[in-house]
Amino acid sequence: MKLRTLDIATFNLLNLNEPGLPLYRDDDAWSQAVYDLKIDWTGRVLSRLRPHVTGFQELWHRASLERAVAAAGLTADYDLLIPPDADGTKIVCAAMVAKGLLVGTPEWITDFPEAFVLESRGDDPQTPAISVKLRSFSRPVLHFTIRPRDGLASVHVFVCHFKSKAPTKVFRERWFNADREGYKPHQANLGAALSTIRRTAEASALRFLLTGLMRGNDAPVIVLGDINDGQMSNTANILTEQPRYLVGDSVGGGDAALYTAQTLQEYRNTRDVYYTHIHQDMMESLDHILVSQEFYDNSRKRIWMFDGMVVMNDHLNWDDHKQSGTNDHGIVAARFRYRPMKAEAESLVAGTGDR
Repeated sequence: MKLRTLDIATFNLLNLNEPGLPLYRDDDAWSQAVYDLKIDWTGRVLSRLRPHVTGFQELWHRASLERAVAAAGLTADYDLLIPPDADGTKIVCAAMVAKGLLVGTPEWITDFPEAFVLESRGDDPQTPAISVKLRSFSRPVLHFTIRPRDGLASVHVFVCHFKSKAPTKVFRERWFNADREGYKPHQANLGAALSTIRRTAEASALRFLLTGLMRGNDAPVIVLGDINDGQMSNTANILTEQPRYLVGDSVGGGDAALYTAQTLQEYRNTRDVYYTHIHQDMMESLDHILVSQEFYDNSRKRIWMFDGMVVMNDHLNWDDHKQSGTNDHGIVAARFRYRPMKAEAESLVAGTGDR
């Protein structure tokens, strides 16, 4: 395999499950008519983009994704990475990988790393102690490796889906019902705080895994997913380690840092129109492609150069997902071109580089 370009995408499927099977409640299953629309629309999107690698979120049933890929006419061209227990009873992350790219066996990571700790006595006497006891991801993180070019290190790909901003439902909790009238006015506030804590812990646990993988060994990494937070959020900052973006000499790059495709695209645009979700008329970027220094233009260790990004989000302008079969997130796709930093420098010196 010697790809000259590598196309990757992230795609939230909006609860893709078989018709008639319950989603979050017994009365919210997709009808056959709505399901058919979802399969048709999802298939058309996949057929249009045809990325080498696509990370999926909000998949419930294996058969549903298989049917969508078949509708796109891509079954023979891709390996589907779907957990064996994707039987419509829970939400999973999945992926679609072009034939010949996959190396090894995919894994779904449910538990936080054993050594991962979120506990502190406080930085000073005024700061109370804190302890977060979460030990697992809400949605297991998919991890697999690909080899876009023979002779190069395999690329580690992670597909994630963190806790949403929607307030955690606390009305079923014992403490809430012990003083229902007292807590009722505060349930949105308390629920939002719980969701934020959970999402932050998940981001930190994944970053713990990433740092262990990346530190000191130049392992190329791509993170795809719906992190349910924006480009400059604390969630994103934890994942990326907030690297410095350089636009001059190619001496940048951080050993364990991740770079957002959104920021890389902003360097090429005179206007930022990136959004992947609309809530109460607020446009947000919740779905991200994050890449290590091997995919960062100004890194001294660059192997792949960013070559542009598209966001399919026009369907978000209409809140008619059941009538149209669309989802409620934009689909993000980015292209990287094989352009090693050393090879580029040597070609320019020899007078054979691009002018």
